[in-house]
Parts: sequence; C-alpha cells; structure tokens
Amino acid sequence: MATAEQFKALLKSHADGDDHRFYSIALQVAAKEARQGHTKLASDIKSLVEKSQKEDKVTAVSAKTLPFVHQPKSELKGLLELTPSDVHVEELVLSFDIKERLEKVVTEQRQKDRLREFGLFPRRKLLFTGPPGTGKTMSALMLATELRLPLYTIVLDSLITRYMGETAAKLRLVFDHIRQTRAVYLFDEFDAIGTQRGASNDVGEIRRVLNSFLLFVEQDYSESVIVAATNHPELLDQALYRRFDDIIQFEKPQLDQINMLMENRLSLFNLDELDWELVTQKALGLSSAEITQSCDDAAKDAVLYFDGQLSSDILIKALVRRNSRVQKK
Repeated sequence: MATAEQFKALLKSHADGDDHRFYSIALQVAAKEARQGHTKLASDIKSLVEKSQKEDKVTAVSAKTLPFVHQPKSELKGLLELTPSDVHVEELVLSFDIKERLEKVVTEQRQKDRLREFGLFPRRKLLFTGPPGTGKTMSALMLATELRLPLYTIVLDSLITRYMGETAAKLRLVFDHIRQTRAVYLFDEFDAIGTQRGASNDVGEIRRVLNSFLLFVEQDYSESVIVAATNHPELLDQALYRRFDDIIQFEKPQLDQINMLMENRLSLFNLDELDWELVTQKALGLSSAEITQSCDDAAKDAVLYFDGQLSSDILIKALVRRNSRVQKK
C-alpha cells in the first residue's frame, strides 16, 4: 500500500492539476506493490494510469494550443538557454536542512503578495555551493518546476569575451531580461565570473565583469529568482556573499540518503535480498549523481546478464568501478 508521503504527494499533485507528477507517483506505488507480490493490484494501477494518459493526449491534441512565449529575444540568443524543468521537491534526496531551506524559498515565493502586505520580501537571490553532482542544478530545476516558471541557464562561454566592456554589456542584457521576464535564472559554474579580485590569475576584464555583476545584482528588484551555483566557493570574492538572500551548502549524501537514492532508482527490481549495510558503506563518498550512475550500471548488468535479478555483488561492483573512476580524476 502507498506510504503516507505518497498519499500526500498524490493529493497535492491532483490539487495542483499536475497530471505528470500524479501519474509518476501512481506508477511508483504500482512498482512497490509488484515487489511485495501484489501483482493484480499493481497491474490494475498501471492499466488505469495508461488509460488516463491516453485520454489526456487526446484532449491535448483537440485543445487549442497557445504559442510558446518564453524564448529569449534575438540579442540574447547564445547567452540564455531555456532549460526544460520537470523536477519536483519530493524527488530530491537531500539532507533535511537543505530540503527545508529550499521548501522555504518555494513557500515564500508562492506567498510573496502576503509577505509584501507586511513590508517583507521573499528570498530570491540564492548561492548554491558544494561538490559536483550533489544536487545544485537539480534544485534549480525544482524551483522552476514548483513555481511554474521557465528556467534560463546563463551560458558563460558566450557571456565572457576578451574585448573590454563587451562582457559587461552582455551582462546588462541578461539583467534586463531578468527584470522584464519573471523566471528562474541559473548562473552555473559561477566562479568563472565571481573570482576574487586581486587573485594571482586575475585579468582586468574578469575584474570588470565581477564589479558589473555586483552592481547589477544589488540593483535588481525584479520578481525573478537568481541562482548562482559553484563547486569552488573558496574562489569567490567575499563581496558576493552579502548580495545573496541565502547561501545553501550542498554535501555528498550520507547513509540514509544513499539508501533512499538507491531505492528510488532501482524501484523496478526486487531489493529484499540486498545487504543494505554493505552496499551503502561502499557508496559513501560518492556524490548523488555518481550513486545514480552506479545504480543504472548495476541495473543494466542485472537485466543483460542475470535475468533481471539484482544482487548485492552486482551493485557493489558497479559502485567500486565508479569509485575508481572518481579517484583517477
């Protein structure tokens, strides 16, 4: 039977009119029932979902579609990349503290009008720090999904040029768009423009870019959400930190989160015989992305060579292989 969290998620997605999330959770329930031997119930749930999805497609085709209006203007092409987002908050496997802080951002944004009645403003300028693969980009995707906003990723390769003043001019265009179009804007690999002034490898243009960014972000009073993400917070100029409403430090998953990540990723397999204590210990030190990739590797091996039977040995071998690749980098 569905867990309490799944029931709540089903009700919430139905209330929000989010059919994709509703069907996804229903199929997770079906997979869980199948693993517990309730094959008839699992089959019925899956059939109902498939039938409902087909009806939705027919309705969508017959309905009049509106033109997509979120594409950036021509002068911003190459600078802003519209990124599809379909990540919900319950899909994130993060520590309680990080997830709570992200949910607070969502709640404040949804209740921004109520806050303003009391002269308060929602968090909207966020700095995400932490190792690669720990959920920074996924969290930006989640914010866009939950707030039903487009997500634009700033393409730093196109933004930064060697010509004096050109990068700052492009940055001004980006912030004009931030002001005019409410969305989530992701500055990924932010240390490329946020490097400390006076660093040994500092060049004049990058220093001017940082000064421009500090000015633009401080003067920005739009309703957009700005997310800067970096794997190297130690490289950032100290003046940046006070420009953000919240600084969230992401970390590699611990034992409970590793267990949850694996259960979610391998939900179509029978996991009852796995030695969870041994498996999760082998996964310690890997990022969420690396654990997910290991699960995918193990799942492929189980399907192709072991008739769909997943064992602790198969999963551990995949984790050890992934760990050795990480150590070679």
